Amino acid sequence: MDLFTRSWAALRTAVAEIPDPDFARPSGCAGWLVRDLVCHLVIDAQDVLITLATPAAAEPTVDAVTYWRVQDRPPSGEDPLDALTVRLAAAYGDPHLLRFHLDDVGSAAGRAAGLADPRARVSTRGEVLTVADYLGAYVLEWTLHHLDLIAHLPHAATRPPREGLARSRALLERIAGTAFPASFTDSDALLVGTGRSSPTDAQRAELHDTAVKFPLTLG
Repeated sequence: MDLFTRSWAALRTAVAEIPDPDFARPSGCAGWLVRDLVCHLVIDAQDVLITLATPAAAEPTVDAVTYWRVQDRPPSGEDPLDALTVRLAAAYGDPHLLRFHLDDVGSAAGRAAGLADPRARVSTRGEVLTVADYLGAYVLEWTLHHLDLIAHLPHAATRPPREGLARSRALLERIAGTAFPASFTDSDALLVGTGRSSPTDAQRAELHDTAVKFPLTLG
């Protein structure tokens, strides 16, 4: 749960540091500008608040690994929610408003996570899991989106915490059921493993012998 807090705080700090003109730059999410991704983070923060306020009495049906669903194909941009996110981001106009909304809702989500009982059960997406597993799954979400945020911002000062990168790599390997080659950095494993960047020829050769066909599209 501490890693959730640190990963989320680093991501929100990175957003706060982005100059206004850079909100119109591409992000690492295909088809999304930085402003679209930040708008998505606002929605993510709302989801965290909603889930933590949705207690469940049933036994857990998923954990931090099985929470993630491997999709058949990458997002096409035609999903209604994805399209809504882009329109909503454009409606903000001034990047200051996006920063303010993320700081407002995001801070509340962070506080709610810190106050939550890790053993409590919550419900989301028709599944039940412990708070600890839910927040653990979100470490991967925050880390991937932090990499997305700074993908085309070479001067970004705040990077994902090293512990978050390592935990996210381990989680992605558990989802895939196989380990990445040791030569891959944690960032490379996450970016190549989820299709955010193409492997080099050397990396492709190393991945050739793995049991899983990468990239994985998570939902």
